[in-house]
Amino acid sequence: MERENSLRDRLIDVGVELVTTEGTSSLGLREIARRAGVSHGAPRRYFPTHHALLSAIAHRGLADLKDRFTAVTRGIPSARGQLEMLGKTYIGYALECRGMFELLLRHDLLDSQRHASDEPRLRELTLPLFGIIVELVARHREEERGTLPLGTTRDVPPPAVSAGLLWSNLHGIAQLWAWGSLPLALGTAGTAGTGGAESDVLDTLVSLAMDTHLGPVKP
Repeated sequence: MERENSLRDRLIDVGVELVTTEGTSSLGLREIARRAGVSHGAPRRYFPTHHALLSAIAHRGLADLKDRFTAVTRGIPSARGQLEMLGKTYIGYALECRGMFELLLRHDLLDSQRHASDEPRLRELTLPLFGIIVELVARHREEERGTLPLGTTRDVPPPAVSAGLLWSNLHGIAQLWAWGSLPLALGTAGTAGTGGAESDVLDTLVSLAMDTHLGPVKP
């Protein structure tokens, strides 16, 4: 059984390496089997469908992203500060791990009943990650409420709606930046990597997204 689990993990490891270095188009069963040093039919013993194997690979990416979220928010007291670090980390992950980022949120491809297997469904990881954002948005409102003048009220959407809009905004920044469209529009095309001036622009975009969906920082 230990050998079986080892081979199963090896297939996932190869898939993670492939999607990281060559993108989602490289994730064919035959190529994964070839690089794992097994017959092309061997993956079927552990993953009944190609989509089941892709889901297992995506789980690795989501676990990695969750670990990054935990690391960057540790020690930050305010909900807004944590949300801003989550936003920067999300965009950084999108640019650093492009292939995995393209794969890990494809519920339309990976999470349907048609492709059901013994693997935990992606929603068991993605929904709790989204829940973190919702919880932080709600906590931010509680923290902000104490700074408002007595009797002040605000007409705001439910925390889940604000969290969804914030996530959509951050995801759009990540996608448009990776495609080169946003750097071109902002006149920053041609910069390399995520350091220096490019990093400053991305940090500014994240901060402005926070202002849009959470309100401006109180003086």
